[in-house]
Amino acid sequence: MTKFNSMKRMLLVALAVTLFSCNKNDDNNLDDNAVVVTYPGTPGLAYSLSGSSFDVTYSALRSSLQSNDAISIVAEVDHGENASDLGLSLPNTRVIMFGNPALGTSLMQTNQLAGLDLPQKMLVYQNSSNNVFIAYNSTDYLAARYAIETAPTISQINSALSTIAINVTGNSTFENNSESIEENEGVITFVSQNDFQTTYNNLREGISNNTNLSIIAEVDHQANAQAVNMILNPTRLIVFSNPAAGTPLMQSSQITGIDLPQKMLVYEDENGVVKVSYTDPEFLAERHTIIGDDELLTTISSALLSLAAGAVN
Repeated sequence: MTKFNSMKRMLLVALAVTLFSCNKNDDNNLDDNAVVVTYPGTPGLAYSLSGSSFDVTYSALRSSLQSNDAISIVAEVDHGENASDLGLSLPNTRVIMFGNPALGTSLMQTNQLAGLDLPQKMLVYQNSSNNVFIAYNSTDYLAARYAIETAPTISQINSALSTIAINVTGNSTFENNSESIEENEGVITFVSQNDFQTTYNNLREGISNNTNLSIIAEVDHQANAQAVNMILNPTRLIVFSNPAAGTPLMQSSQITGIDLPQKMLVYEDENGVVKVSYTDPEFLAERHTIIGDDELLTTISSALLSLAAGAVN
């Protein structure tokens, strides 16, 4: 498990940049028409400030994805609505998962583990200052975390994501650097004693039998690769949610929604070894500067550990 330190937490806080775009009166104070835009500082995050409302921005993003024949929408999660159903408060926050196997498969051919962060996701959120953003994990982030900078389609994916965001928001995209992200950082992996299908079935059953969890999506990366005449070893992702656990994390740091719901990847490598991998909640806490939720993070970590152990044994 990756070790984290307080220095990185301090760095993430420092990366949160606030820009003031306003008129000034004669005594050099901000006037009543001052507009405060708070930009996300999460390492490896790309984002674009929308010129439209939250609902218009999300609808435009969804329509843009639907109109592209090469893209399939895998799932949509309304984090804000889920919070409201629990009697909790969270500003407008929605994530949409979508894939283009013709582009994404090459990332997993370079490193199967990249399937943990595929399909792509875009987060639309309205922050406490009523700024509306589209945000997504940059390809530099994926390259750093999975050592896939040589994947042949990574530049094309970067261009496609940026173009989608720009067309929807009407503004440029910006990327926070990924220099602090190390290879395999925050990834926990278990080696299975079972074959691929048994491991996946065990994991799915463990999630289904937990009344606190709901399966959001299942993605068969291998089958998707075959559909575009590409080869990939057995690789499947299962996405599942527990809003009671995830919402407090987003209340602490709304942008955490880009890494939620939880995901687990089951894959068989070139040597026939079956593995289960997932993202360490402590990594998410460091990446998104979540402070004061240590007990909850421990609970989430224990639940994920239990699911993985049940799948591989």
